[in-house]
Amino acid sequence: MSMKIPNIAPEKIPAHVAIVMDGNGRWAKARGLPRTAGHEAGEAALFDVIEGAIAIGVKEISAYAFSTENWRRSPDEVKFLMGFNRDVIRRRRDQMHAMGVHVRWVGRPKRLWSSVINELEQAEELTAKNKVLTLNMCVNYGGRSEIVDAATALARDVKRGKLSADKISEKVFSRYLDQPQMRDVDLFLRSSGEMRTSNFLPWQSVYAEFVFMDVLWPDVDRTTLWKAIEEYSKRDRRFGKA
Repeated sequence: MSMKIPNIAPEKIPAHVAIVMDGNGRWAKARGLPRTAGHEAGEAALFDVIEGAIAIGVKEISAYAFSTENWRRSPDEVKFLMGFNRDVIRRRRDQMHAMGVHVRWVGRPKRLWSSVINELEQAEELTAKNKVLTLNMCVNYGGRSEIVDAATALARDVKRGKLSADKISEKVFSRYLDQPQMRDVDLFLRSSGEMRTSNFLPWQSVYAEFVFMDVLWPDVDRTTLWKAIEEYSKRDRRFGKA
């Protein structure tokens, strides 16, 4: 497999790539392994993609690690995923810090294990000044719940008189989102051949280019990302203009 970085003009590189890491369960099933083995194999895929993103010049990655809908999975799998997310962050925190990655948590605290929140907050604190790449770890995240939470906080401020209802704009509203500093998504990448967004970053992805790759997440590496970026670089992004 060629590991050479494709030659793409810097202005054609997406600044923010959102990733739905799909296919861990199917990857494991095809090998007669428990679903948990697929999640474990997916960890290496994510970190190879992060290294590939830094190499090509991507500035921000949002990884869909656990959705608000994932609570519907079996209690054993939920328990595994909670512990796994916590341990991955703990295990990889120093490595990410050394690579200049700024880790940010995006998601709801409600129901999330306090040990997971603790690891995420420690990683945020340790890496806060890093500038090479921002990694948004989306844990207990749902796009609709993010918008509902923002609307609730906004309504509260209007009621308290901190903000006039007439002054609400897209810019004002976005300040109430989980991470107001998050860039809009340029490239939305999903593995496993499924072609849907699954409630991931709907507000931020309104002008994203979508690339659906027919590869299960544990088989993804930096070259998968680079291929998607090559596809992205050929698209004509008009943002509503003629």
